Amino acid sequence: MLAYLIRRLFAAVVMLVVIVVVVFSIFFLIPKWAGVDVALSFVGKQADPAAVEGVREKLGLGEPIYAQVWEFFKGIFVGRTYSGGGDVTECAAPCFGYSFRSEQAIWPVLTDRFPVTLGLALGAAVLWLLFGLAAGVLSALKRGSLWDRGAMIVALAGVSLPIYFTGLLSLAIFSYGLGWINGEYVPLEDGLSGWLDGMILPWITLAFLYAAMYARITRATMLEILGEDYIRTARAKGLREPVVIRKHAMRSTMTPILTMLGMDLGALIGGAILTETTFSLPGLGQAVLNAIKNQDLPIILGVTLITSLAVLIANLVVDVLYAVIDPRVRLS
Repeated sequence: MLAYLIRRLFAAVVMLVVIVVVVFSIFFLIPKWAGVDVALSFVGKQADPAAVEGVREKLGLGEPIYAQVWEFFKGIFVGRTYSGGGDVTECAAPCFGYSFRSEQAIWPVLTDRFPVTLGLALGAAVLWLLFGLAAGVLSALKRGSLWDRGAMIVALAGVSLPIYFTGLLSLAIFSYGLGWINGEYVPLEDGLSGWLDGMILPWITLAFLYAAMYARITRATMLEILGEDYIRTARAKGLREPVVIRKHAMRSTMTPILTMLGMDLGALIGGAILTETTFSLPGLGQAVLNAIKNQDLPIILGVTLITSLAVLIANLVVDVLYAVIDPRVRLS
């Protein structure tokens, strides 16, 4: 098990380096190769030439590419000093970039909005796992029944309906119509009940989409596994059906589910733009949307890094869980 963890940690470190290089290339190298002035993208098209030249010096765009990549990578861990244009700008570690337009480091902006997005993603994940897995398993066990057909119809509707439709519909019914839920976001530090009241509809809306996908995948995987030889052997040995399902079938079913969960949860931690916009949640998704409107490139860069790191960490956790639920992974 220890050797397996060391291999996965080493692979994660290598992937972290690759992620940083790729993100740097997307935001700095590719625009340059396409003939776009990177410094102008950071300060805006209306900036005067002196300001553009100052930002160009601060970013070190005239330095060799390897030196630019090293400064970008080093800034994440030890901070960075942007000097040029007659002044010096300090960006403390972890430096995920600096917005020369709003004159602020990106990391405080991200940490201020990150708890909102994290709460949204984790709360929705709990709901979609509970309902998605339960619906998928019951549909597989009752294949062809009225429950199976009804659950798959609901799942198809969940996959097909966009979030901005289901979100606005839930607001219209439960908040504006019935008045059961306030529907406005309240920070957790202002009270647990108010926070839950503002998060329940976003959780349900987001979970409805993902639970539908997880139900369909769980049903298909469970049906395949129930036809395997080791399941028939377990039944032939006289094991009770709940034991066969729980200890044998579900362990194998969880492997693709964990793979999906790692990707989905990691991506959502980077910001659920449609959900946050629909419910006016001040999370990373809203930050990205505002940055796009204001053409504030450093914030987009910072959120991209956060999303990539979240997916990396989520998949590392999933790799560890693989070894827990499937001994074959530890021996491979």
